[in-house]
Amino acid sequence: MSKKILFAEDEEVLLRSLTEILTQEGYDVTGVMDGESAIEQVTKNNPDLILLDLILPKKDGFEVLKSLKAGETTKHIPVIVLTNLESLGDISRALEAGASAYLVKANYDLEDVLKKIEAVLGT
Repeated sequence: MSKKILFAEDEEVLLRSLTEILTQEGYDVTGVMDGESAIEQVTKNNPDLILLDLILPKKDGFEVLKSLKAGETTKHIPVIVLTNLESLGDISRALEAGASAYLVKANYDLEDVLKKIEAVLGT
């Protein structure tokens, strides 16, 4: 059974391209474009991993992360933050809120993101 990944990203091109790559790698990927949908899909699909942008409409990634880590059934799900925010304050805030890893989009290509996903999932 393939691992389930929820990808919350408001940049449609990145959402589509990374979803396609992850699907080709055998992952079951659900993509959403806002924070409220991310929380809804986590509840419905119980993903094995979440890729989370911090700049999202409706609820930002920090709110999503806080909500997930406060939930008994969702706090164990690893979250990789994938964002354009690169200040030390943002990185610290996300890691302290429970993110498993923090990747700045400009510093990683899609292959690097895939390697990080594999490392976090142990696949």
